[in-house]
Amino acid sequence: MAQPSLKIVPQEDSAAGTQQALYEVRRAIYPRAVRGWFAAWRWALVWATQLVFYGAAWLTWNGRQAMLFDIAHRKFYVFGLVFWPQDIIYLTALLIVSALALFLFTAVAGRLWCGYACPQTVYTEIFLWIEKKIEGDRSARIRLDGAGLSLEKFLKKSTKHLAWIAFALWTGFTFVGYFTPIRELWGAAMSLLVSNAGAPTPALGPWETFWVLFYGFATYGNAGWMREQVCIYMCPYARFQSAMFDKDTLIITYDRERGEARGPRAKKIDARALGLGDCVDCGICVQVCPTGIDIRDGLQYQCIGCAACIDGCDQVMDRMGYARGLIRYSTTHAIERKLTREQMFRRALRPRVLVYTGILVAIIGAVALGLALRVPLKVDVIRDRAAIAREVGGGRIENVYRLQIMNTAERERVFELSAAGLPTLQLASEARVQLGPAESRMVPVRLRLDPVASTPGTHRIHFSVRAADSESVSVREKSVFIVR
Repeated sequence: MAQPSLKIVPQEDSAAGTQQALYEVRRAIYPRAVRGWFAAWRWALVWATQLVFYGAAWLTWNGRQAMLFDIAHRKFYVFGLVFWPQDIIYLTALLIVSALALFLFTAVAGRLWCGYACPQTVYTEIFLWIEKKIEGDRSARIRLDGAGLSLEKFLKKSTKHLAWIAFALWTGFTFVGYFTPIRELWGAAMSLLVSNAGAPTPALGPWETFWVLFYGFATYGNAGWMREQVCIYMCPYARFQSAMFDKDTLIITYDRERGEARGPRAKKIDARALGLGDCVDCGICVQVCPTGIDIRDGLQYQCIGCAACIDGCDQVMDRMGYARGLIRYSTTHAIERKLTREQMFRRALRPRVLVYTGILVAIIGAVALGLALRVPLKVDVIRDRAAIAREVGGGRIENVYRLQIMNTAERERVFELSAAGLPTLQLASEARVQLGPAESRMVPVRLRLDPVASTPGTHRIHFSVRAADSESVSVREKSVFIVR
């Protein structure tokens, strides 16, 4: 595929009288297909992540979508759990856990996330697979891009891009389906194609349409056109990853002592007699690399840790009858000190790894405990600003409140209301309220007090809201009662 190049802006060097490019021309990269242990793992994660992404949106739970982030109604459903905006602490914990996990995996084994599970890597693999099925293998794609325009080239290119666009739009549709019920979204999309009048009837909302197209365009552009440029130039992780590496981090390494001097040779030739190492300089490690680097030049920030070069090199070593592992996962210390695998893995349990692991386990444990002990009821007390305190019949003092009661369980419940904190304090409004599954309601509450029972001023009180069918489902919130 002919890829777009970055524009070169020449800048004249007045002292030397030469011109220097401000930007490097992007060369087209045609990754070669490779098979092996790590390629199998990479495709297993492609399947796993995509089955979860495309499949979870269609699962049902208690008669509704199992995973739905209903921003319009401020409810977030995750299987049997219902989260509200007040549960933002769990989102914070999720982000902290994700960041710590990324730090831990990077400290232990480099860019595992980038090489195996990052959406950019996953969708690039899928788009490359589509490209290979339509245009052929690496050499066929190079020949096709180098050839002049013909009917065959036009048909192949058009078919490929149509397949890319269709897949990207389905990806955008699925993404939006996590925020708008996907079955409703599907029905709305179908109504664009079929209507009783025989003409398209727009039914998709403007925001749903925008995000389907936007996310689809982003997928098509990033995975189809930009590819490695996203990893090299746009992703900040490539720039700060070195801060999390040390000499005991597992990285993809080339065994220079074993491989040099490199050079081609016949299989039956004694390479040692010619002063050659095990590297036959075939270039397979470069051809299979999705970012086009040569791992033999050492660790580079462009390396995403996908291990395609390991699989490619191992295949060549097998054909030559040499031992595998010329390119392998290893550490700087293991290479320099010639450590065994056991010694290398023992050094992985270093202080920074143990600290990351300890913090991660503690946070996950705290979140799990919080979810297990979570009461499926939330209450917010809001004073009625229209009437701070007023005198009613019998000389009693009345304060008016509004209780925001949220039934976070997916079952209908009756809640009993009460207040305490002052003598003779009584509830002058309904003491029971019925809420449906995952329903929220603003309930007006009036409290009355005999004026002789308290002195003028502000007095602390507490509201209690308890489920009629379970004493464990109860919430106690504080407020104030004003006496004038």
